Amino acid sequence: MLPAGRFTQFIEQNQLFSRNDKVLAAVSGGMDSVLMARLLKEAGVNFGIAHCNFQLRGDEANADQLFVKELAGQLEVPFYTTNFDTGSYASERKISIQMAARELRYQWFQQISRQNGYACIALAHHQNDAIETILLNLTRGTGIAGMHGILPKNGNLVRPLLFLTRDEIAGIIEKEGIVYVEDSSNSSAKYARNKLRLEVIPKLKELNPALEETFGRNLGRFRNLEILLAEKLNALRKELFERHEHAIHISIDALKKMHPQQFLLFGLLQEYGFNESTVEDIISALDKHPGRVFESENYTIVLDRQKLILSEKQHNEIAPAIIKLRDNETHFGSYRLNILHDDSPLIVKDNLMATSVDTEKLIYPLTIRNWQQSDFFHPLGMKTKKKLSDFFIGEKVPLHEKKQVPLLVNGNGDIIWIAGYRLDDRYKVTPKTKKVTIFELYKS
Repeated sequence: MLPAGRFTQFIEQNQLFSRNDKVLAAVSGGMDSVLMARLLKEAGVNFGIAHCNFQLRGDEANADQLFVKELAGQLEVPFYTTNFDTGSYASERKISIQMAARELRYQWFQQISRQNGYACIALAHHQNDAIETILLNLTRGTGIAGMHGILPKNGNLVRPLLFLTRDEIAGIIEKEGIVYVEDSSNSSAKYARNKLRLEVIPKLKELNPALEETFGRNLGRFRNLEILLAEKLNALRKELFERHEHAIHISIDALKKMHPQQFLLFGLLQEYGFNESTVEDIISALDKHPGRVFESENYTIVLDRQKLILSEKQHNEIAPAIIKLRDNETHFGSYRLNILHDDSPLIVKDNLMATSVDTEKLIYPLTIRNWQQSDFFHPLGMKTKKKLSDFFIGEKVPLHEKKQVPLLVNGNGDIIWIAGYRLDDRYKVTPKTKKVTIFELYKS
């Protein structure tokens, strides 16, 4: 007799799907997925079957495909199948065959699910799969998230067989005389997961015959620890993250008081793509190297004197904007620049985002652009030139911000104005000035 009661109870307890949901069952033809399909039928679930042929085992794979098609016919449910050129896919992306097969099947399952209105995708993982996953993660290195094993529900992926062990499934299959197909690659120890299943776990069971039961309890403990850690990290983000328009500031003094420091800082920065090695480098540099920059794929951290400055990388540089003689307005990135041509020598005061310039000294077309490494200007009130990089350091402008400061550049290449900071002394309004051009910058 099939354990339909335990099956539906596990689904309800873990809220995998509701009674009215359509479920897409991923069925390879092995005993785990065949049992799952028969339990779904027994429980009265509205489901269809999806099967992938990875074309890696020749006639054997084709026979599996035909078997699953016939199973869907016996159960009177919709059947979906596809063939993948897994070898070519792996070669093109320079990944392993196992990773290629994983990517291909999950992409296809999601596509079929969307096209046919399935609420979730059922996968036939069981308790032993969860144990193998934990052991693999421990072998390769993992945080707490890697210790909870396989979750019953992750997005629209559900695993309704996690209440059963491999031995229990084998016993049900034998007792009920259920026909299935055996993948010959499962008996090969050349794959890491198979090596664990065939060689390592039997040895562990010699030490603890109740290994599955023990791991089942541990899984619950690890999941609870993960929940507690998530709550702690959320509280720390609220306490430490000072959010600005383009960046997050994190107090270095507050970081030093965290304990365990490296563990918690990694938890805070992991979602921004920073790995444990980089977090170690950040901690070791806190008292030594202001100005040092740390990068992940999409984010940058600048070590300032009193804070870390976390900002998203600007992958696409803003194209320079050209200003012609008669222009009254132009746009640069998220900024709008208004240009007022005035006959009176008016000097703008108390507005860092506006400046007055001697019109006769302007050579059109003008340009607005971002900072470049070789830039220099003559700061207002000074007769000598100064590199912009040195000026920004003096003004304590963080690296990520100075790359976003708009610069107004004359037709001869002179920097006229560092918007929001300083006018060039050569272009200031003087008693001899006859006509003024006023530039005012707005955030769009």
